Amino acid sequence: MHWPFCVSKCPYCDFNSHVRAGVDEDRWRAALLSDMAHEATSLPGRRLTSIFFGGGTPSLMPPATVAALIAAAERHWGFAPDIEITLEANPSSVEAARFADLGAAGINRVSLGLQSLDDDALAFLGRAHGVAEGLAALETAQAAFARVNFDLIYALPGQSLAAWQAMLTHAIGLGTGHLSLYQLTIEPGTRFATLAAQGKLVPADPDHAADLFEATRALTTAAGLPAYEVSNHARPGEESRHNLTYWRQGDYAGIGPGAHGRRHGHATIRHRKPENWLAAMDRNAHGIAEDDILTPEARATEALLMGLRLAEGIDPAAIAARTGIATARLVDAAAVARLETLGLVAQRRDRLIVTEAGMLLLDAILPQVVAIG
Repeated sequence: MHWPFCVSKCPYCDFNSHVRAGVDEDRWRAALLSDMAHEATSLPGRRLTSIFFGGGTPSLMPPATVAALIAAAERHWGFAPDIEITLEANPSSVEAARFADLGAAGINRVSLGLQSLDDDALAFLGRAHGVAEGLAALETAQAAFARVNFDLIYALPGQSLAAWQAMLTHAIGLGTGHLSLYQLTIEPGTRFATLAAQGKLVPADPDHAADLFEATRALTTAAGLPAYEVSNHARPGEESRHNLTYWRQGDYAGIGPGAHGRRHGHATIRHRKPENWLAAMDRNAHGIAEDDILTPEARATEALLMGLRLAEGIDPAAIAARTGIATARLVDAAAVARLETLGLVAQRRDRLIVTEAGMLLLDAILPQVVAIG
């Protein structure tokens, strides 16, 4: 469920987030409930294993709206006994003050956008909070929710290996069971992309970024939070079950502006701009802009590209059985053999995995491995 509003737009962010002077809370709650009801008619007889409130900044939502959406989801589908209900939050004192109410509304996992444990880096990233405020919010979150994740962005311009190792060691010591650790990327259309084009921002050297990546893997593994996906690290059992649904090609309903969904072999995309989504809700009682049938080739390609991000890798035979595409058409055996010789991929029992060394070159490896396209 996507809440598209933020207090301000961060210079690195290319997500579907928007700054608005005011939000009609009642209208938005009613529209999100209606969009959900439409999805329920397309997914009858299912049971929810996870809900994810993403954004934007969903911690800006009134807790009463969150509670209403969770209650409606349970009415429509019913909940698995161990359902995971995650909400993304900014670590400001204003939003942290809502954590207890959000927990009472049904949120049991929160993902905090700390982004850095250095005040200068936070200023560079355009964040509205400082380190002290962020750590206070983390402490509040750990008291309010059963599970807590927080994000950090590294490989910032000028960031040394020693500085990142010290920050990550501090982060690990804060005691959460999950860390999302992302290298800074310059995304088209962002303020950072403009600055980079003007020569005012110089991204980290790729070889230095690789050193930071390797140090990240070493420190998190030693601390018992190994990488289970390219950028996500968790203690066993603390992995994000919601995100694993994406990476393992499960069905999910997308609700709200810009939300994507996958259900019964269909790919759905909601209208991206908040005003356009609301107008579509008024016209159609749903916000869908596109609803396309995925071909077997498209489903297989998604399964390969998403699954190879995971430490567990993929089972080509299982993908072949689901899609009806022969294994030989899915995976380029010659490319796999070549990459295996280089230590970039490995075949273990019935699974194909990208090794830790391969993860450094994932964007280059994937097109070689995937035979269909």
